[in-house]
Amino acid sequence: MGTQRAEHNNCEIFSLEEISLHQQNIEKLEHIDKWCRELKILYLQNNLIPKIENLGKLKKLEYLNLALNNIERIENLEGCEDLKKLDLTANFIGELSSIKVLKNNVHLRELFLVGNPCTEFEGYRHFVVASLHQLKCLDSQDIERSERIQALQNYPEVEKLIREQEESYILQRAREKEEAQRQIQKKQEKKREKERQRKPGFDGRWYTDVNNTIPDSHEDKENPQETEKENKYQELIGSEDDEEDRAFWEEPTPYTPESRVEMHRYLEGKQKAKENREQKKKEKPPRTLITAEGKVLNINEPKLSFSLNDDDKNNQFILDLAVYRHLDISLIDVNVQPTYIRVMVKGKPFQLVLPAEVRPDNSSAKRSQTTGHLVVSMPKVGKLTWTDITQSCTDRSRNEEDTRTPRTEKLEVDPTAYSFPDVGNIVPEKEQSGQGPVRLQRQKVTDIGSNSVGFEDNPDVPPLI
Repeated sequence: MGTQRAEHNNCEIFSLEEISLHQQNIEKLEHIDKWCRELKILYLQNNLIPKIENLGKLKKLEYLNLALNNIERIENLEGCEDLKKLDLTANFIGELSSIKVLKNNVHLRELFLVGNPCTEFEGYRHFVVASLHQLKCLDSQDIERSERIQALQNYPEVEKLIREQEESYILQRAREKEEAQRQIQKKQEKKREKERQRKPGFDGRWYTDVNNTIPDSHEDKENPQETEKENKYQELIGSEDDEEDRAFWEEPTPYTPESRVEMHRYLEGKQKAKENREQKKKEKPPRTLITAEGKVLNINEPKLSFSLNDDDKNNQFILDLAVYRHLDISLIDVNVQPTYIRVMVKGKPFQLVLPAEVRPDNSSAKRSQTTGHLVVSMPKVGKLTWTDITQSCTDRSRNEEDTRTPRTEKLEVDPTAYSFPDVGNIVPEKEQSGQGPVRLQRQKVTDIGSNSVGFEDNPDVPPLI
């Protein structure tokens, strides 16, 4: 709560100087003096605080508002050294002599006690003015010097009168507490008796299933007759609540701290009961997708248009589900089974029984780029489709390629253990001059033209190679 109230202080409560905790149904003061040592202003009005406590370490506190609480005496404020204004309007302070503890708060200037039982005591104002010399204003009225002098002169008689009235009030409060305790016990017994009068084991069917032989079924709730009975039961409960409300608010009750707490408990219980009823109305029972006998139901809870086409050419079913165009794909869950398909769209089931058995492992789902529809292709079980044949041929060819690939195996032999002729050196290679590939060289032809007898050199005849 303190962190929420500290949004303008970077969510830091330790350095806060002002906190407003009014109307928070607070029943006890705790931790404030440890967590908020820098507080100067503290609003705690309209709660259920019965006692002033755990505020003594707030040395810098200047204004404390505890109006409309269940405080019966003033105490534990001696440590608030800088306290200047104290508002205790509409509490249950009957021990007026407890204001003497405020003498230590030397900076106290304003005090508000309007609406407390002590304000009805005779001599109330004179007693407060004479007891607290530092006070300048009491119940929005300034304290004049003459009033203070008169109060001091009559202080002994006024103090005695105040103590007598205090004792009378304390006895009255003791009787009120006893009466309040008796009333609480009486109402609890009445409530238990009302619960016993109701039928045991009531579950909305208007009969008692003692042996629990009939299991709960969500299909029964969808029965119109059962729904009508349930509505009548809710109307009966509502009428009983109205009677209870009327009896509670019309019963005369004294205004005491106990009655304020009782009223708070009653309103809190009513609020919780109302929230529970609204929560039950909002919570829908889970829809039955498959019956106990194993029958799959056709369901279209998202109320989407769809079409199921039988593609005989490719031997498959094609489901076109008109999901929302801009729906995120993470909100769609597709589950294909051999006999049915289930699509969860934003948590709502769409389920369709298929005319024939399909193969879930070969099914595919995609979104249309134009319409955004969900298109699910589900091959049938049976003859192969052209796509399956093509895929099978592709896989077979890949396997054959893998088998045809030769594997090189090397055999390591010790060359010293065996001797083989070197066939590579059977014909000796001629030495080649130069580098590069081997070139064929023309053989030298002996010039015999001049040495042969009867040799004619015909220039038209090409030379012999």
